[in-house]
Amino acid sequence: MKISIITITYNSSKTLATTLESVAAQDYPNIEHIIVDGLSKDNTIEIVKQFPHVAQWVSEKDKGLYDALNKGIQMATGDVVGLIHSDDFLASNNAVSKIAKAFKENNVDSIIGDISFVNPDNLKKVIRHYSSKSWKPSKFAKGYMPAHPAFYCKKELFEKYGYYKMGYKIAADYELLIRFLYTHKVSYKYIPETIVMMRTGGTSNENLKSRIVLNQEIVRACAENGINTNMFKLSLKYSNKVFEYVKPMLNNLFRKR
Repeated sequence: MKISIITITYNSSKTLATTLESVAAQDYPNIEHIIVDGLSKDNTIEIVKQFPHVAQWVSEKDKGLYDALNKGIQMATGDVVGLIHSDDFLASNNAVSKIAKAFKENNVDSIIGDISFVNPDNLKKVIRHYSSKSWKPSKFAKGYMPAHPAFYCKKELFEKYGYYKMGYKIAADYELLIRFLYTHKVSYKYIPETIVMMRTGGTSNENLKSRIVLNQEIVRACAENGINTNMFKLSLKYSNKVFEYVKPMLNNLFRKR
């Protein structure tokens, strides 16, 4: 099976080489790497041209992140589509092989894995691990989704159920996953593998205003797909996150006593 990987870029020269190297190093033989650039003003495209494994690339004005992703998916000729952002890189040289194996061994339309967040100044230092293991569709209402960069699905799903919606600023990925996995009940298999390493930061988490917009859009995405939720219910996930950070410290304290 051919696996298409989409990378969207805009002035990504500082981090893109690491992304491209991680895809070029994969041991899986049938990867189509597509770069969709938003007409970068730095040397992003010069870097792309240094990597002969890139199957297709385009550099032109777009309408933002989700427009670029949709463009890349439409360009893709693979059986399966996934993405990797230009700030991120694949966790191992056999990450794509693991995904292909999971598709081969399981009669499903999508695969979900895990991701890890790393220090942007020290890519070997893991700050946080995000596992999709305990995720299930009912958790969409609580503000939880499977790790989007570790989500790979058959391309035909986009043709059947639609692409990323352009009316969202931050949460079009959340809405698409709800539409696929909840509304249309697309089959999936979780694999306990870290697929992508992500530098800390990002649009949806960069400040309080972004988090408010994100949650507003999650409420909207849920409503559009028949899920009942509200801002208060979504806010509870942040208290859970605080507890996750505090729990190890409390355990340590009790051990010393």
